[in-house]
Amino acid sequence: MSDVRNNRREAGGSSVITANRLLDGRIVWQVGEAAWSTLIDDARIIPNTQIEAAIAQATARQQEDGLVGVYGVQIESDDATPTPVTVRERIRAFGPTVHPDFTPAAELEAHA
Repeated sequence: MSDVRNNRREAGGSSVITANRLLDGRIVWQVGEAAWSTLIDDARIIPNTQIEAAIAQATARQQEDGLVGVYGVQIESDDATPTPVTVRERIRAFGPTVHPDFTPAAELEAHA
């Protein structure tokens, strides 16, 4: 099945896989098979030539992994941190645009 949510994939680019965790609705990023993180920094970067197969594999495991809505997100190729190319996915990755205290990074600092 083709990933219809992201039609901005460049042939030579890279993507990451994202989903929502069923337990609490949190946005998660695939780190490896059956491994997910709430931080995009941990995400496994996949060449776009391989992303459809990786999405299919993650989708096949989504119920077992407690996830819903698995799909790929095109990222900027020149950034050290995976940065989505679309504003929508940047908000999902880095948190709300309202106040920096509510970002995933601020949550990590609060728990440190």
